[in-house]
Amino acid sequence: MAKPKSGAVAEGAKGKVAAVKKAAAEKPEKAPAAAKGKSAAKTAAAAPATAKAAKTAAPPAAKAAPAAAGKKATGKAGSKTQPAVPAGPPVEKPRPRATKLPPVGEPLTKREMEQLLTAGEGRGVMGEGSLKGRLILSGELPHLVVVGRDKRELTFLLQGPDQEVLPAYVDHKVSVSGMIRKTTNHSGVVEVRKYSAKKPEVEEPAAPPSDSEPKLRYLSPGEVSMAVAAGMGAGIKGFASIRGNLEMMGDDFVLVVSNGGTRQQVSFAIEGKAAVKSLRKHVGQTLQVTGVVDKSSGWGGRITAENVEPRPSEARSVSRDEMELVHIEGEVPTSVDVKLNHGLTVRLQEQPGAFWAIEPTLAKRVGLREANFEPGPNGSPATREFFFTPRNPGSFEMEFFLAKAFTPGVVERSFKINVTVRP
Repeated sequence: MAKPKSGAVAEGAKGKVAAVKKAAAEKPEKAPAAAKGKSAAKTAAAAPATAKAAKTAAPPAAKAAPAAAGKKATGKAGSKTQPAVPAGPPVEKPRPRATKLPPVGEPLTKREMEQLLTAGEGRGVMGEGSLKGRLILSGELPHLVVVGRDKRELTFLLQGPDQEVLPAYVDHKVSVSGMIRKTTNHSGVVEVRKYSAKKPEVEEPAAPPSDSEPKLRYLSPGEVSMAVAAGMGAGIKGFASIRGNLEMMGDDFVLVVSNGGTRQQVSFAIEGKAAVKSLRKHVGQTLQVTGVVDKSSGWGGRITAENVEPRPSEARSVSRDEMELVHIEGEVPTSVDVKLNHGLTVRLQEQPGAFWAIEPTLAKRVGLREANFEPGPNGSPATREFFFTPRNPGSFEMEFFLAKAFTPGVVERSFKINVTVRP
């Protein structure tokens, strides 16, 4: 019986040794796999249990891990790629568009229509009526621009079922009728029941200017006064009737209308169909000339005469009868004595395009009464006679200027005479 025991012990010992050798042989093979996880490297003895537990738990974990990884990857990828995706068209917010018309109201009275079309008035006025104006778009909605009573513009929003159609008539002349409400003093709303649109007018090319002079207006009395005044009214042009003394400058007729014989003389050259040779017989007389007056400077211009009428000459203010006269002929510098309240005459020869004149202040000081133009007989040069009646005693230096016609500021030559007025 002892032998069987020893044999069993020997077999048990052999089994243990074989188990130890098997474990030692399996350990190096599983060590690399266990080194990958920190928990497997801690205990070599628990490796079989861990491996067995891992085998049983691996299928669910393996299934869950890819799902979780997929979710994370999708979330990260979505967050990164979202800005790169092109944005779609913006969603248009619905605009408040009136598509239903209110019931027909009371028509606007004449007084209400006046308030409606007056800028700065009429807030709250409403009623049935019609408006005309120009269609514009403001905020993608059609508006009617109406010119009010005082030429200021009023804006009305157009509503109703035709609100979608009206933008096609931008810049057209549009007439609308319906319920009109003036919501502010400068704008309002129209519930359009009917409308009509007209195409904007195409600007026609301007006609070439015609050779004929356009019809001019009549000058007012104030403008006529400026036309005959010295140094004023340059640029005035129009129909008028002016009166003056007829003179000649060479072969041209000249109408002297004010300040004759002084350097502020205003004169007009007569042109047109009425400037005929038969006017020679009226030289030195007073004429009423009607036509187109064109004052090119402050000292005169031209008049295109259509009608010429002689007028009786004004009576001379001073009679030469029973008056001692001192006469000077030609451009001779000299000295003369003149009695107080008696006469002095100076006769000078005129030249074409120029006339003799003296300063206006001197003319007043020495008493200039007349400056008479006298045509020469048989084609001889014309002359001008200055007639003075001195009213103040003393000595005076009188200077005469040969001034250019229509510009008396331009002088060709001059000469002087000394006059002593004795009581």
